[in-house]
Amino acid sequence: MSDWEINKPLGQCCGTEKKIGYGEEYFAALVETAEGLVRRDFCEEYWLAEKPNVFCYWKTRLPQPDEKKHQFVDDEMLMAFFMRLEKETEQERINFRFVLALVLMRKRRLKYDSSRTEDGMEIWRLRITGEKEFVEVKNPRLDDEQIKQLTGQIGEILQTDL
Repeated sequence: MSDWEINKPLGQCCGTEKKIGYGEEYFAALVETAEGLVRRDFCEEYWLAEKPNVFCYWKTRLPQPDEKKHQFVDDEMLMAFFMRLEKETEQERINFRFVLALVLMRKRRLKYDSSRTEDGMEIWRLRITGEKEFVEVKNPRLDDEQIKQLTGQIGEILQTDL
C-alpha cells in the first residue's frame, strides 16, 4: 500500500498564486490527478469566479501560526466524503474509505450491522445512525499500523483531529 501524499495548506491560492492570509477563509479541495487525489487550496474570490472541478471540498480558515488546531470539518462533511468514495475501485481509495468508515463508527454516525464475503472480500453492512438506510464498505484487512497511518493522513488532509 502506498502512502497518500496530501500536502498541508501552503497559504497560497492554487488558481491565482495569491497569498492566503492568516485568519482568511478559503476553500480546500481534493482534486483528481494522474498521481491520485491531491489537495489544492483556493482563495474565495477565485473559487466563486472559476468554480474549479474537484473531487470534494470544504470551506476553512488559515489559522494563525500559534493558534491551537480547531476542527474545520464536521461529521456531515466526513459522511459526504465517505459516500463520494462509494463506487471507487482503486485499492488506495478502498483503504481510505474503510478508515473513514472506522472514524464515522467511532463518531457514532455509522453502526456495524453484519458482514458477508463476496469474491474473497469481506464486506461490512453499516447502518447510518438515525436513518433506515444501510451502506456497505469493503474491509481491506489493514493492519493497525496502516489504519493509524491512514487516520493520520485523513486528519492532515482535513485539518482535524480524528
